[in-house]
Formats: sequence, structure tokens, C-alpha cells
Amino acid sequence: MSGPLHGVRVLEFAGLGPAPHAAMMLADLGADVVRIERPSGGLEISPKDQDQLLRGRRSIEADLKTESGRETVKALVAKTDVLVEGFRPGVIERLGFGPRDCAKLNDRLIYARMTGWGQDGPLAQRAGHDITYLALTGVLHMIGPAAKPTVPLNLVGDFGGGSMFLILGIVSALYEREKSGKGQVIDAAIVDGTSVLAQMIWSLRGSGQWSDSRASNLLDGSTPFYDTYRCSDGKFVAIGALEPQFYRALLEGLGIPPESLPDQMDENGWPVLRERFNEAFASHTRDEWAELFESTDACVAPVLSPSEAATHPHLVHRETLVEADGIVQSAPAPRFSRTPAVQPAGAPVPGADNAAVTDDWLDR
Repeated sequence: MSGPLHGVRVLEFAGLGPAPHAAMMLADLGADVVRIERPSGGLEISPKDQDQLLRGRRSIEADLKTESGRETVKALVAKTDVLVEGFRPGVIERLGFGPRDCAKLNDRLIYARMTGWGQDGPLAQRAGHDITYLALTGVLHMIGPAAKPTVPLNLVGDFGGGSMFLILGIVSALYEREKSGKGQVIDAAIVDGTSVLAQMIWSLRGSGQWSDSRASNLLDGSTPFYDTYRCSDGKFVAIGALEPQFYRALLEGLGIPPESLPDQMDENGWPVLRERFNEAFASHTRDEWAELFESTDACVAPVLSPSEAATHPHLVHRETLVEADGIVQSAPAPRFSRTPAVQPAGAPVPGADNAAVTDDWLDR
């Protein structure tokens, strides 16, 4: 066992999305994470068929509607450092394992709650998904071409504004507990975290440097030197040549004399720049451009598919993507000098670790 969170015990109530993603990262960093599943009725599930967000855990089954199941979970709560749950507000309380119930069993417990809307507010009891949380925060409005907002997968809300802030809350609470000796409740809402992610945009908007109109700002695709371009083979490159020195390197690589173009920051000249860039990039394949720009600071990169990314020399060198259970997936991050994380085991079969967890947690 290794990782900076080695020795930290985490109890995870089975759920979907950002809560299990947060638990995965805690396991990646060395925490002993036990996931409580509802009884599967003996259903045989291969680890390879499991969601790899569940990697690195151990799994037990417990029926919270039975006395024996509740007693097992109570005993585990008394021995854990962190409890993670992602139900709608009030659901876990009705099962008898809300923050107040668990604090009676363990006053050092850090109780981490993951929701979309938060534990209170007019929408707290409403269903939602990443796209609806982004919509309400104003972030979805900012993303995409002028014609309509673009769905940015579920990376911005669920995992950026959700699980990452849940983890920050957990690690902060663990640190504070070293001083106070007491646990506390973390209310991590995707709408809150996503809004923090957008703080730079709020700042620019407040100073008059960001417009509410999509595709009219420096970083939203309106500028010809911060966009993607189709190459002769139909594939794309991405360019981010914002600073003057990077922009000069871009023009040099494209073979375009600077004096033949309008000034970089002259918005009236941007249609001309975009037309010239479109023509230039369409003259060679994506990989030819990638090779040409690789040794420069022009901030040009090929837009790779996931399968291509897995074999890119830089990511291969850093082992950013690894294979476990026959599935290519992300390696643990970030990296630590003294307490490095190890590649975690694959996703467990539900209920496979009942006996082992009882031995490890309850017999000590």
C-alpha cells in the first residue's frame, strides 16, 4: 500500500457519477475505500464488466432494510474516517444513516455529501443532470458557437464542479480534524463548484472584458488564433497562440509573412486571419502539421481520438494512460515524490469483500 492517503478509511454508499469518481480518486491516492452495495442476489459480474470508476475499492453487500444489514454498516461507520454519499437530500436520513445518526456513532467522522443542487434551496429535491446544472449556473451558455450552446460532455459539472470539490472538501476536513479532533459535514453541490470553476470568466465579465454573447470572447472560439482547424485529411489541429511570441511562431510555421496580415488583435481583421489559417491548414495533413509544430512554441497540437491519445509518445512516457482489466484508463494523479500512488486494482465484484472488510475494520 502506498499513496499520501494510506491509512485513511472511506465508506462509500453505492451511487453514480461524481460521488464514485471522488471515491475512486481517494482510492487512487491510497485510501482504503469500501463500497456498500445493495444485495445483488448472487448475480455473477465480471470485474471487466464493472464500471472502472469503481476501481481500487473493496466491495461489501448490506441490506439497509434489515436489522443485520444496518448493524453491519453502523459498525463500519464507527471505524471509518470519511463517509461518501450522493443521494438526494433526505434519502440517507430515511435509511437511518444521516449526518446526525452517524455522528452519534463517530464524532470524528467526515461526512461528505455530493449533490447537483445542494442540500437546500428551491431545487434541492429536483432531479438533474450535468447539463441542467451547467445551464443554471450560466456556464453552459458560455460554451459553443453563436447558434447554440454545446454540451461539453459531463466533465465540467459532474467531475470538475462535483467530485473535485468533494475531494477538496474531504482533504481539507481531514486536515482540520488534526487540529480540532472533530468531524464535520461537507455539502458539495455541482452548481457551487462549477461556479467556482468559472470564476475567471466572472472576473473578466465584471471588468467588462467578457460579453454574454457566445463566440465573441477571447477564449470561446471567436478568435482565429484560439480555435481548431480542419486539415487536408479531414482531421483537426488545435491552436492557442494567444501571446505575441507564440503567434509569431504560428505564422512562421504556417509560412505566412506577418506583414501580409492585419494586426493580431484587430478584431476587424479576424475574418481575414481565419480565412488565411483555414487555407494554410487545409494544405497538409494533421500529422504533418503536428510534426512541423512539435518543436516550436506555437501552441499547436493535433486533436487526437481517445485511441490515438493512448499511444502518443508524451502520454506513453508519463504513463498517463494505463491498462487494467484489459481496459485503457487514466493513471492516478497528481504525483507525489515520497508517497507515490500505485496503479489500483480493477473494479471489484459486488460483495466480494464482506469477510475481508469485517476482519480488517471490525476485528481491530
